[in-house]
Amino acid sequence: MENRLTTMTRPEASVLSTNKVIRNTYMLLSMTLAFSAVTAGASMALGLPHPGIILTLIGYFGLLFLTTKFRNSSLGVLFVFALTGFMGYTLGPIVSKYLAMPNGTQIVMQAMAGTAAIFLGLSAYALTTRKDFSFMGGFLFVGVLVAFLAGLGAIFFAIPALSLTVSAAFVLLMSGLILYETSNIIHGGETNYVMATVSLFVSIYNLFTSLLHLLGFMNDD
Repeated sequence: MENRLTTMTRPEASVLSTNKVIRNTYMLLSMTLAFSAVTAGASMALGLPHPGIILTLIGYFGLLFLTTKFRNSSLGVLFVFALTGFMGYTLGPIVSKYLAMPNGTQIVMQAMAGTAAIFLGLSAYALTTRKDFSFMGGFLFVGVLVAFLAGLGAIFFAIPALSLTVSAAFVLLMSGLILYETSNIIHGGETNYVMATVSLFVSIYNLFTSLLHLLGFMNDD
């Protein structure tokens, strides 16, 4: 009897490969989310200060570069945990600030619930409908770049209205990025589960912090 692998058609092999990437991505994503939650909790418990925008950007882009460089080796997975752990640490002081506000616990829980609902809903939609959202790539790239630069401007020039606008834009952009990246995995555009995990994690992180900012503003008298 011929070996099943030798008689497998190209579409079948492609489906198996895609399913493996999806499985590995969501497994690694769940582990990194749990790890970042632990580092965020530790940061809050120890009362660690936020490293500031400059050190945050250096740490983020430095670890992202290393993750990308070693994405095809076991070191890539190690750097994914380093990156997401670092992001969890930066999140701790932010969450602590909102928890200190009136109704702070409610604000944080609403942001978490909103993030989970948006991510699970959009992921399920992309996985079940299997629609191709690759056409969104160029728009999302330009949108994230513009929003990122506007966000830096809002921080350095202390413009609250611009900061709120950027947060609202990021909610929409990160929602689009979740659809785009999930579609990219399904249709074989992304075959590396390490990079797929990073993309989805960053989307979830930015979605949560943006919702936190908007909800905090709406609950601030």
